[in-house]
Amino acid sequence: MRTDTPWSTLPARDHLLAVAVDAAGAPVLDVVVPVYNEEKDLEPCVLRLHDHLARTFPYAFRITVADNASTDRTPEVAQRLARTLPGVRSYRLEEKGRGRALRTVWSHSDAPVLAYMDVDLSTDLNALLPLVAPLISGHSDLAIGSRLARSSRVVRGTKREFISRAYNIILRSSLAARFSDAQCGFKAIRREVAQRLLPMVEDTGWFFDTELLVLAERAGLRIHEVPVDWVDDTDSTVHIVRTATEDLKGVWRVGRALAVGALPLDRLARPFGDDPRDRGIGGVPRGLARQLVGFCAVGALSTLAYLVLYSLFRQGVGPQIANGGALLVSAVANTAANRRLTFGVRGRGGAVRHQAQGLVVFAIGLVLTSGSLAALGAASGSPSHGTELAVLIAANLAATVLRFLLFRAWVFPDRDRSGDASRPVDTPASRPAAVPADCPVAAPAPRPAAVPADDTHHELRNVR
Repeated sequence: MRTDTPWSTLPARDHLLAVAVDAAGAPVLDVVVPVYNEEKDLEPCVLRLHDHLARTFPYAFRITVADNASTDRTPEVAQRLARTLPGVRSYRLEEKGRGRALRTVWSHSDAPVLAYMDVDLSTDLNALLPLVAPLISGHSDLAIGSRLARSSRVVRGTKREFISRAYNIILRSSLAARFSDAQCGFKAIRREVAQRLLPMVEDTGWFFDTELLVLAERAGLRIHEVPVDWVDDTDSTVHIVRTATEDLKGVWRVGRALAVGALPLDRLARPFGDDPRDRGIGGVPRGLARQLVGFCAVGALSTLAYLVLYSLFRQGVGPQIANGGALLVSAVANTAANRRLTFGVRGRGGAVRHQAQGLVVFAIGLVLTSGSLAALGAASGSPSHGTELAVLIAANLAATVLRFLLFRAWVFPDRDRSGDASRPVDTPASRPAAVPADCPVAAPAPRPAAVPADDTHHELRNVR
């Protein structure tokens, strides 16, 4: 995975002002149309898209044709459109790959909002403004069109419908994805998010979309979904079997990277400004509520595992040995799970030390539970198995409270959770000052239909 992104946090999202952006000579929106051997469909697509934006979009825009090493007349058509239509430009890449094309154009674009759509325009263009509006307003970081939303209207064959839904089920079950449609060719992203997120995305083909969304979602970025009207392109040249195979390989690669904490997702952290969750509450440590929820969830599962192990061990050994063995196994798993899920410590650095400290905490729990069993034995002689379990549950509840306090203050202190003490800390003083409510803001001035491109054709060779 690529990790060469800056360490500073993302800036707070701001509403984009049309006047300021237009004055700088850059469009607000850059719509990329990636193409490969589309000499027949490219011109009507760009003409229709340009006409729609000129008539309905209230901000300056640009259309960028990203040619993926086409071997037909597609480059000639793209250059002719760039010469004749204002706000249209073309990029030529010498290597194939939709993901490579989007990464290249988005990385070089000066527009604050970046989008892309397939050349067949299967998605109704009336969804374009709702797609980018949350990004312009500062509400969201990414936006996607969804063909699987309840209010979407979709016309396509049974085969493609089944594949699409099956793929999203795989994403939900294996990568815990919550977005509904990963592969709809209708997406947008804010530029500052793209600059930070793109270097982490490895795929250069069709899995690019999915990888981008999974990483953004895991980093806590906000993804807005727009129901779309979508009509299947019967002339699509996408190879379904090969694409599905590559997608499954990508799911495995990303899932493995997430499991071992190999992705520096903390570099995508963003101060949310006026988000209520970002406001401090007197006397409550930052992140305490989320950590309590995570710790309780992990604790419930580990307690269940502990009781199952104790019952298994108890069939062959005495209660003290069974308790020690069950507690040891569940404690190692509990420390690992809390390290990653509750306290957000990623990577392998300090893992051995954390497990050693976790064993000390385990020893305290062992004293509490073993002492409870010893007291029970002394009081009743030969207690039933159910009584032993009840006493162990009570002792574990006490040990759990102590374990959380020790985990938070000693095993996983703030300096470990932040990863690097030299990194800047997000504090109210370090955030951009908020604009007072009574500060006058100039009304947007009339904009041109499109921003003329300074250079209409760009040649990018050996882009990777």
